[in-house]
Amino acid sequence: MDLANKNTVVTGAANGIGKAVAEAFHSQGARVVLADRDQKLLDEVVSQLNAKRPNSAFAVACDLSTEHANADLVAKSKQFLGFVDLFYANAGVAMGTDLTTTEDAWDTSFAINVHAHRWAVKYLIDDWLEAGHGYFVSTASAAGLLTAIGSAPYSLTKHAALAFAEWLSITYGNRGLRVSCLCPQGVNTNMLRRSDEAMAADNGNVVRASGVVLEPEQVAEIVVATLREETFLILPHPEVAQFVAKKATEHQRWLAGMRKLQLRTLGV
Repeated sequence: MDLANKNTVVTGAANGIGKAVAEAFHSQGARVVLADRDQKLLDEVVSQLNAKRPNSAFAVACDLSTEHANADLVAKSKQFLGFVDLFYANAGVAMGTDLTTTEDAWDTSFAINVHAHRWAVKYLIDDWLEAGHGYFVSTASAAGLLTAIGSAPYSLTKHAALAFAEWLSITYGNRGLRVSCLCPQGVNTNMLRRSDEAMAADNGNVVRASGVVLEPEQVAEIVVATLREETFLILPHPEVAQFVAKKATEHQRWLAGMRKLQLRTLGV
């Protein structure tokens, strides 16, 4: 997809990957609706973008853990933009650890990491099918292709996010819908940098031990380049493809290697 003059929506856009992607889309000539819970940061980003090109960026402050909020985001995006050419479901959370994780944390993880993707498409798919074109992009994780060490909710929801993106591509690809899914390893975001108890959930130590930590702007450049080719998997860390191949062909050995990595990084 050539992003020039396209109408796009990016969630989780006040910082991190979402902010970098929204800025990259805007630099390519797209109009962008930026959605996030943090109204203050969101407004700052939107003001900066509109200073470069007036009336090209719009803010929607929202908590995407409910269907109503996602439906409202889609409705407001249509008001601002008209037809939505591309929706990027980037908002995500890293919560919980093992089987002691609270039910609330499980519910929130699935609501934002998986159901928000489904709800957005629910309210966009008719427009896309009628037009014969549309683009859905999501951020999963290398954890969706592999498995995250430490956090059960994170690993399960990222697998589910990837599965939903694959299902969309299979089900609607012949009717004009394009789908891509971002699956990075370490990216220098707030999620990775947190040092409170949630660090166990987002596996910061494991991620750092697994390979290079990229900046969000580097990831955004790769996202734009991959969307131009309309390729399904967006892999900022090429080694992830090698890990996936090993998992597929040497599954028992891969599991043993993951246990060794867990012992080395988490001590268990």
